[in-house]
Amino acid sequence: MVSIQTPTRAATTVTGPTRGYRVFQGVNAVILTLVVVVTLYPIINIVARSLSGEHQIRAGEVTLWPKGFNLTTYKIVFQDGTFWRSYGNTVLYTVLSTAVAMALTTIYAYVLSKKDLRGRTFLVGIAVFTMFFSGGLIPNYVLITSLGLKNSIWAIALPNAISVFNLLVMKAFFENMPAELEEAAQIDGLSTYGTLLRIVLPLSKAVIATMVLFYSVSFWNSWFSAFLYMDRADLMPVTVYLRNLIAGATEGGNAGAAADQLTQAAANIQSVTIVLTALPILAVYPFVQRYFVSGVMLGAVKG
Repeated sequence: MVSIQTPTRAATTVTGPTRGYRVFQGVNAVILTLVVVVTLYPIINIVARSLSGEHQIRAGEVTLWPKGFNLTTYKIVFQDGTFWRSYGNTVLYTVLSTAVAMALTTIYAYVLSKKDLRGRTFLVGIAVFTMFFSGGLIPNYVLITSLGLKNSIWAIALPNAISVFNLLVMKAFFENMPAELEEAAQIDGLSTYGTLLRIVLPLSKAVIATMVLFYSVSFWNSWFSAFLYMDRADLMPVTVYLRNLIAGATEGGNAGAAADQLTQAAANIQSVTIVLTALPILAVYPFVQRYFVSGVMLGAVKG
């Protein structure tokens, strides 16, 4: 009689993390904690200074909590109609400039992602060349003036419409997309523009959200272009307004309707400026963060 033995699965021993891995986790936790502290401390300190009294700030008593609670500077800024007009200009400049930049960058990156495109190397070279060389300040000013763009929103939007870094990032993302998707779209009768709008862009939300944030932060914080190409006060963005406010508080000169009270809040005017400038971006970031996570996961899968 032949006995048949059923093969048994070898027992597997589940071991915990090794000592080296636990050490790595501990060191990693310490480093990340320090990074968080170093990142959050200046932000909390700036907010605390913006809400503190002038005497306490000058005495160095303000760290993480406001002392001598004071809203004078906020009231001065909020009561000035010029501030709200400048804030509206900044919102308009940021939205329109970001839209123009995203349209041009996306189209250019999509074209460069096609490896069978004639002249592709030349087009990439043109973009990369501008990363290292530019015409300079005076030629750019003469160009903008001769084109009739001075004192217009296009003086801000067009010269900075394409960031080469963002262009190369989007190009690399498009190159990693499966070619079979576009081939299937072409078989279904979609044109090149239809494929881009209906197939490629819906699958590129992560990189698009990232580029939108990069561009919007850049345009929101930009002040030099407006300072250079705008002569009218009613066209200035809020960054220029706040810059002039700081200069007026520091030099004791004229800073608009609030000039007679600014000297009382000169110690914390810079903190208020930073808070008011950074607040909209900090408010938008949590809504875009999930796309960053998606972008990291997509890159990990495709890499």
